[in-house]
Amino acid sequence: MSNHEAEFREFVGAQMESLRGLAYLTCGDWQVAEDAVLSALARLYVKWGRVDKPDAYARTAVVRAAIDETRRPWWRREQSHGHAMPELAAPDEIPNADDRVHLRRALLQVSPKHRAVLVLRFLEGLSVPETAAALRCPEGTVKAYTSRGLERLRRVLGVDLRLDERTEARS
Repeated sequence: MSNHEAEFREFVGAQMESLRGLAYLTCGDWQVAEDAVLSALARLYVKWGRVDKPDAYARTAVVRAAIDETRRPWWRREQSHGHAMPELAAPDEIPNADDRVHLRRALLQVSPKHRAVLVLRFLEGLSVPETAAALRCPEGTVKAYTSRGLERLRRVLGVDLRLDERTEARS
């Protein structure tokens, strides 16, 4: 096995669960999430030696693939027959399992673009400029999508979502 391949395998091993979680939270379907991650990793493998920040590249590719999949007409998508929701490997910050499920369902009621921004900003911890770079859009768009996405979550959850000081400081 070449050094190139060994480095890539190590990267995949370290990032796979995080990328799966990001994809799932972006599209809301585990099968689509798996496809998005595998597609993104295949593109990354081809460019492995030339990509400066493989983690950022992978996140961007996963989010874009998951969003693109949600845009496909229903008759062109493979249908999911199971509703299993495997747990993410990374510990959630919401301790109650019912709260996690409720939040995931609420996220699915936010449009894919707004959901992608919310997931990158608040679950992946990216700043506004980092999110804009990942999604290849202006920072103003990230701010607008954040505002609209949070407003939709507030309505769906019936709560007032307050951002903590750490999150607001990264804006």
